[in-house]
Amino acid sequence: MPHIKTINYEEADGELRPIYDGLIRSRGKLAEVHKIQSLNPPALAAHMELYKAVMFLRSPLKRYQREMIAVVVSAANQCAYCIAHHKEALLFYWKSNERVNALLDDRGKAGLTEAENALCQYAETLTLRPHEDTASQIEVLRSRGLDDRAILDATQVVAYFNFVNRMVLGLGLAPEEEEVQGYNY
Repeated sequence: MPHIKTINYEEADGELRPIYDGLIRSRGKLAEVHKIQSLNPPALAAHMELYKAVMFLRSPLKRYQREMIAVVVSAANQCAYCIAHHKEALLFYWKSNERVNALLDDRGKAGLTEAENALCQYAETLTLRPHEDTASQIEVLRSRGLDDRAILDATQVVAYFNFVNRMVLGLGLAPEEEEVQGYNY
């Protein structure tokens, strides 16, 4: 139960209702992370445009790599809600619970490429120690075959999930099994 009032679908009207309808059409259902923003429909709409741009538009990063980064950032922030949601999304691509769980428990057993491992390390460092000099990590990413556009996209995914993790943690969302499943990827 979030710490603030939210507006459920049945109560939504005005500018919120078409936003909710669009989310249901594109994502398959309405998530609690959407409802916690229901008191400010324009910000919710802008948030979802950013989410779609960062996670779904054309990128040198594959969709599963962006979900992998989302899981790593959310784990570093101890955001159970986002971990649950994005582990489920990553499972859609990887098709292996063991591999997804290894990403959190023992990354060396997750079957990552050198580039993917470097992306995870970069995501973790930028999340936990954003003040550190990242130039050397960016050079590692380049040496693993990632170009500047891929590095920019990875940085945007990291920054986006730090934003969302803080909103989710600050407003008190917790994962619920039935809410985590059934989204369109």
